[in-house]
Amino acid sequence: MTDKAYVAGVGIFPFQKPGKSESYDVMATAATRSALADAGLDYREIQQAYVGYVYGDSTCGQRALYHVGMTGIPVLNVNNNCSTGSSALFLARQAVESGAVECALALGFEQMQPGAIGAMFHDRVSPFAAFDRETDELVGSAEIPLALRYFGGAGKAHMDEFGTPLETFAKIRAKASRHAAKNPVALFRQEVTAEDVMAAQVVWPGVMTKLMACPPTCGAAAAIICSKEFADKHGLDSSVRIAAQAMTTDGPETFEAHDMREVVGFSMAKRAADQVYEDAGIGPEDVDVVELHDCFAHNELITYEALGLCGRGEAAKFVDDGDNTYGGKYVTNPSGGLLSKGHPLGATGLAQCTELVQQLRGQADARQVDGARLALQHNLGLGGACVTTLYEKA
Repeated sequence: MTDKAYVAGVGIFPFQKPGKSESYDVMATAATRSALADAGLDYREIQQAYVGYVYGDSTCGQRALYHVGMTGIPVLNVNNNCSTGSSALFLARQAVESGAVECALALGFEQMQPGAIGAMFHDRVSPFAAFDRETDELVGSAEIPLALRYFGGAGKAHMDEFGTPLETFAKIRAKASRHAAKNPVALFRQEVTAEDVMAAQVVWPGVMTKLMACPPTCGAAAAIICSKEFADKHGLDSSVRIAAQAMTTDGPETFEAHDMREVVGFSMAKRAADQVYEDAGIGPEDVDVVELHDCFAHNELITYEALGLCGRGEAAKFVDDGDNTYGGKYVTNPSGGLLSKGHPLGATGLAQCTELVQQLRGQADARQVDGARLALQHNLGLGGACVTTLYEKA
């Protein structure tokens, strides 16, 4: 076993709207080359590659990487819904920490289509069948797309129990826009106010407006993971290491609690975060900066509580006090998050990784979190999987 895995290089291909992006292999190739350039490493030094995507035929990972080099290394394709990119990172980190390899590539990309996400195969049982049944029973409103009912339903459950006002979700979206305005690779950089968000098209009366949901986008991101010995041998940057990482899947409470917050992975996320804190010997109060899975403003709010950034039922006060932004307790989604960058499923987790590595290196320019030493990443996929990663400035 090695000590820890280090992030030697990161790269991103800026996200674009569906129909206006490059082909997935072009985006993935560019992100990989960007990460290699960031590390100052030749692709021939990569010993394994873990490549994540959701919408694509088998071996798309090979297609993308063959443009970079045909070196004969193992290329493993990963599909874990919205947590796909972080699942690839989890496997690369595991390979390095186990000593199986000294250097691995984690790559994620997605070439998406406009509109709501839907099933691709209609001749077999859906992996979401149980989630859909529970959502139908708890939420109803079959005329609303399922993704909105999943996460909007979770937000509504928080509203019903704690009296959380709809304006709180609008404030989260407005905060995301202020952060994105400082991020040159964010797709949506126009600042909006909470009033703008409230006045946007209503997609679920009393629960959600259009600006509270992230749009689908296309893009790619990559990270090079290596041992300290490999970094030293090749003169690579070893200033950021993965201090702890956990992946969890659904427990019985997902369906037995009859609570939409559990359907979308509240306890799954909490277990992953608790494991990371325990393994690293820290508490949530020690974290400086967070990139979390804000596919909807509603999920950002319940994730504050799942990660222990505030107590149960305290998320609205957390937002009102400004503890989710610069000058508060935590800077959450300094990149602008999915709400401002969009959500190319396979790339999302590795784009979060890229942002946090840049923060700990002090390379985040106008969005830099002063003195950041510990960075927490949360990437969630329904069906389900949650990957939580703690990065440390070494």
